[in-house]
Formats: sequence, structure tokens, C-alpha cells
Amino acid sequence: MSESPAIVWQAPDGDHPARRAAQRSMAAAIAGRKEDWLALFAPDALVEDPVGPSMLDPTGKGHHGHDGIGKFWDDHVSTVRAFHFHVADSFANGPCCANVTTITTTLDGGTTMTIDCVIVYTVDDTGLITSLRAHWEPDRAMATLTTP
Repeated sequence: MSESPAIVWQAPDGDHPARRAAQRSMAAAIAGRKEDWLALFAPDALVEDPVGPSMLDPTGKGHHGHDGIGKFWDDHVSTVRAFHFHVADSFANGPCCANVTTITTTLDGGTTMTIDCVIVYTVDDTGLITSLRAHWEPDRAMATLTTP
């Protein structure tokens, strides 16, 4: 996957199960396909986006299983009108892939926010995501808010 209108991939792109899962995850989010996105995750998967306590996860314990991850989609992912992913680097080894990514989100009304992050995807032997850990700083992202 080299480039689509909402994904710019300027990183190593060797075939690796976790890298492919990451790319499928981004594509499903861009397309707004909740069920396709959830199907990428193992039943007991964990999503931490961002890692640690934040306005998206006050306890910092993450979102667990399809029910918790589905609620995370409903509460947060679904509120984004458009995603643009720019992957500058990608490190895949073992069951993991860490992507150095800038995500620009556009909300209803045209407000945008830019999130610089490192997202680590871990997959099981079947290629399902067992954890998605997005390392980013909410205060830095909030400082990028722009309104039309």
C-alpha cells in the first residue's frame, strides 16, 4: 500500500502481518467501516489510544474486547469526518509493527487536529490485532486545533 487519498505511506513496506493489519486498520477508519475495523481485532484485544489516562480514557486502562473497542469507535472514531494518515517510518519485527505517523483529523464543521504519534500494533499467529497502542500527547494535539 503506497498511497491513497487519505494514506501517505513513506515508510518501509515489506510484507509483515502486523504492518498489513495496521494498514487495514487505517483503511477501515478512513472509510468509516466499524464492523470491518472490529473484525481486525482478536476477541480479547486491547486498544490504548492514547496510552495512559486522557480525555478519551480517563482511567488509562484502555478499551478491552470487541464491546469496549466498539464503544471507543462509537464515542471517538465515528466523530471524525475525515482522517489523513502520513506514515513516515515503520518498524516491523516479531509480532509487532511500530509506525511513526501523523494523523490529521477533520471534524464536522471543518475543525482539524494533528496528532503526531507512534502506533504499535501487535498481532497473534492468525494476524488479528491483540493490541493497538497509540503513543501521543493530548496537550500537543489539542494545541493544533484549527477552526475554519
